[in-house]
Amino acid sequence: MDIDRRKFIASLGGASAVALMTSEQKADALEAYMEETLDAAIAQQGGQQPEKYPTMAEIEEQNARRTGIRRGGGNVFNANGRDGKPRGLLPKLSSRPTLVEFFEKRFAPANHVLQSATRALKTGMPEEVVFACLMHDTVHALVKVDHGWWGAQIIEPYTDPKVSFAIRHHQTLRFYPDEKFGYEYPESYIRTFGEDYKPEPYLEQNYKWVRNHKWYDLPRLVTVNDLYSFDPNSKVSLDPFIDIIGRQFKQPKEGIGYDNSPVSHMWRTIMFPDRPL
Repeated sequence: MDIDRRKFIASLGGASAVALMTSEQKADALEAYMEETLDAAIAQQGGQQPEKYPTMAEIEEQNARRTGIRRGGGNVFNANGRDGKPRGLLPKLSSRPTLVEFFEKRFAPANHVLQSATRALKTGMPEEVVFACLMHDTVHALVKVDHGWWGAQIIEPYTDPKVSFAIRHHQTLRFYPDEKFGYEYPESYIRTFGEDYKPEPYLEQNYKWVRNHKWYDLPRLVTVNDLYSFDPNSKVSLDPFIDIIGRQFKQPKEGIGYDNSPVSHMWRTIMFPDRPL
């Protein structure tokens, strides 16, 4: 069976990830990829019609008809869960909340970031990248607009600058392919942003700056592990990352949100989203 070598390498996390694999791991990965490609080819033969992608204008028209919470609002402000059912009261955090508590009581189920971090861990990524993958979308609990910048800011006082750098700039790099890392523009973005979408000027400027930065590889590796972490059948857990959290996150003794850091108010907002003032 002929395979697309670039897509195969991308499915493993890019050339950097493949370089860390043994010959046996590569062979197993190739066999699995060929099985998946075969299944997809058979499904396509079943007469499925190619998807018609919307334009930006069509998406904006749909948004104008939306009611309820705006799309950029954080998950804790939505009274309904992802299944559309009322969420009820949010679980109460302890008097000295930890990051693990936030995962359990505010970020859960966190399947995507757990899949992303699991993938980074299994492919031998640096621990800073694994932790960045674990945290890269958790700020969605608070806000979704410019989540790379918000996500970096909220953990900046507690972690290595490389981690916050990776999280801040993964948002921009998602829109820009990099053949070296086997990263292509995601098809899901065409559905989300429209087939004629072009990144805004501030993203283009940020991309040019990050592309020449000595830490460029860090956010790029986050995008690689971000793109291929949407498997509904994947079983993941926070357990493998407890020690990594301990090493990569400086837990304040007062508890997150009560340590008077420049971002404490952000964590308190996630804790108490129903407070009117």
